[in-house]
Amino acid sequence: MRVITGIARGKRLRTLPGERVRPTTERVKEALFSIIQFELGGRRALDLFAGSGQLGIEAISRGAESVVFVDRDKRALTVARSNAENCGFAELSSFVQTDSLSFLRSTLDKFSLVFLDPPYLKAAFNSQLSLLEETLSLLPRVLEEEAVVCAESPANQALPTVLGKLSAKEYRHGKTKLSVYRA
Repeated sequence: MRVITGIARGKRLRTLPGERVRPTTERVKEALFSIIQFELGGRRALDLFAGSGQLGIEAISRGAESVVFVDRDKRALTVARSNAENCGFAELSSFVQTDSLSFLRSTLDKFSLVFLDPPYLKAAFNSQLSLLEETLSLLPRVLEEEAVVCAESPANQALPTVLGKLSAKEYRHGKTKLSVYRA
């Protein structure tokens, strides 16, 4: 994995080894950032299910003001922190070790850009679907007025088309679907 463009262009990013980790492919990441490329500047971002932090780091590289990285796995956050430091983004990043639902229920912060890329393992497919749906249901309380929400899911997963005042547009890339919610 690497940062595609922006001020950290070409920087290599580490990831956790193993089958439980499913980083966004470069092809899907490139497609996502092409969709939102003119909506990144100055935004305060939230990277839920951060993993290696690649989506939040790409956002900072392209002009986001700051990113809060949230993951329940301490090892994943260690990798995300290392990646942010390697790219020179330590001061623009903060890291919270907790699960996404607890974070959304407790934070007082508001965000104008959100990345949702929960794990979706075949063995746990149904529980992961409900995790993303529950995350989406809690999200409006932490969104700024003109927020952009980017959710990655299996192509066959049905997600709500409306999120508070935001409406979704879907983009399919093979077995992956990107749902981008905007005002």
